[in-house]
Amino acid sequence: MAEQSARYRFGVFEADPATGELRRKGIRVKLHAQPFQVLAMLLERPGELLTREDISQRLWPEGTFVDYEHGVNSAVNRIREALGDKASNPQFIETLARRGYRFIAPVERISDAAFAPSMEEAAPAAAGSPIEPPASSNPFSNGILATSDELPDAPHRVVKTLFILLQLMYVAFYVAALANLGEIGDLLSAYERGSALLAMVIVSAAVLIPVRAFLVTAMLFRAPAFAEKYRKLWPLLLVVDLLWALSPFLLMNHINVGVALACTALLVYSPFAQRSLMLMNMKSGHA
Repeated sequence: MAEQSARYRFGVFEADPATGELRRKGIRVKLHAQPFQVLAMLLERPGELLTREDISQRLWPEGTFVDYEHGVNSAVNRIREALGDKASNPQFIETLARRGYRFIAPVERISDAAFAPSMEEAAPAAAGSPIEPPASSNPFSNGILATSDELPDAPHRVVKTLFILLQLMYVAFYVAALANLGEIGDLLSAYERGSALLAMVIVSAAVLIPVRAFLVTAMLFRAPAFAEKYRKLWPLLLVVDLLWALSPFLLMNHINVGVALACTALLVYSPFAQRSLMLMNMKSGHA
């Protein structure tokens, strides 16, 4: 085992096990203690298999009662988020199914002088304000939307329930629309492109019902790499969810404009709520 005072460089990152600091190009990256311990273990043994049992024995002494599978998954997800790594296409940490993890990038042990950041780079850390990971480390980040560190910790059961309820809400909209095509057709006939709008309602509802079924089952059964699959789907879902946010106006024969507008305003938030729930699910180590 490497000495605890050893410092490591890999890619644009440097890690100091003695201080528990991870830096990217000299700038400190926020990473909590347990995930950093796991990273240090991987750096001590680059290219070697690190089993979940190895990690659990280091993090939790014998006699500690903890769901170590959840704890290890959560720690590795936090490391990947900090490094901007992906389980589906890893640059640093490779998952070996049902066995453990392996650090696959070249690792260099460095001296104190080589590790020391410049005065400008050290200033934020000295002020006690660690810099957040770069935007690329968050699969949903665009510099404006919330990162996982800005979201609260929540039990997986709560996150799963809310996420599934949102999917079922959309399925109810799609089924209701398909069940009332005659009424919707009459409502849209007043518009120049009414037939095209009706066709859009039919096609999108028919396509999105199986998509929502996939999201529900993937969340229920904790499908592997679900977060990565959802990351790819989210831009498309954002567009269609915003379009379906107008669905209350299809009920104008039953409600007034004010109620339809209020419902639409709430539905506009729904795709962003789903994104936040997925980030919270990743944060808890279940994605």
